[in-house]
Amino acid sequence: MTEYLDVDGGTIAYEVTGSGPLVVLAHGMGDSRAAYRAVIPRLVAAGHRVAAVDLRGCGESGTDWSDWSRTAIAGDLLAVIRRLGGPAVLVGHSISGGAATIAAAQEPSLVTAVVELAPFTRKQSIRLGDLRVRRFRQGMLRLIGVGAFGSARLWRSYLEVAYPGVRPADWTERLARVDALLDEPGRMKALRAMGRTTPADAGARLGDVRCPTLVVMGTLDPDWTDPHAEGSAIVDALPSGLGRLEMIEGAGHYPHDQFPDQVVSLMLSFLRSLPSDAARG
Repeated sequence: MTEYLDVDGGTIAYEVTGSGPLVVLAHGMGDSRAAYRAVIPRLVAAGHRVAAVDLRGCGESGTDWSDWSRTAIAGDLLAVIRRLGGPAVLVGHSISGGAATIAAAQEPSLVTAVVELAPFTRKQSIRLGDLRVRRFRQGMLRLIGVGAFGSARLWRSYLEVAYPGVRPADWTERLARVDALLDEPGRMKALRAMGRTTPADAGARLGDVRCPTLVVMGTLDPDWTDPHAEGSAIVDALPSGLGRLEMIEGAGHYPHDQFPDQVVSLMLSFLRSLPSDAARG
């Protein structure tokens, strides 16, 4: 059942399943909480209460916002955690990975651990030589096209690149759902607005994080020429000993949708390694 939370500037939709320590899931741009449809039942079966959130402008959340930054998204996620009684383990994908970093830095009493999936958490720069990497070139050109023209067709084409090899069994339905959402008023505007933001606000807070952080990257993620180097840079920017990087062989930008069993296994192993008070979330 969808629940709604009014926050400053609009309404955030979310769904809660299960019982136990709280885990909050936040998806990437142009998507919805359905991105975690394969993850949620696995976490619930492992004994967690799971809240999957639709980001501002996405899914069933409102579209009338003036700020699309990671800092703004972090505020929404913290508001949901407060509503649900917190604290929580906060999981963020892509743009939400950066938002999770900011949330953890801002409210350490509400965020006991962070999991960042293919996160945009640091300021990015593109060198001419990067375009020699085929998967990066293919993904980047499509993303530029989406930003410039607001093309759902190009976003779908980007997803084809972002899911190399292995795809979920409901791939056709997944794409149809994304298309339908982006056809709703304000949804493509939200995607384009998020795409124009910079992760610099998140990168500036990496050193302020005080909770354990797991970074998960796919070896074939088209958003970086070297996903391992990007993940390592995030871990290195965290206070010493807090960060851990795991790579998913063959995964693109959506490791949790391509390899949900492997990602959940990594998450649960990470949570078991936490101090007991942090693991309780």
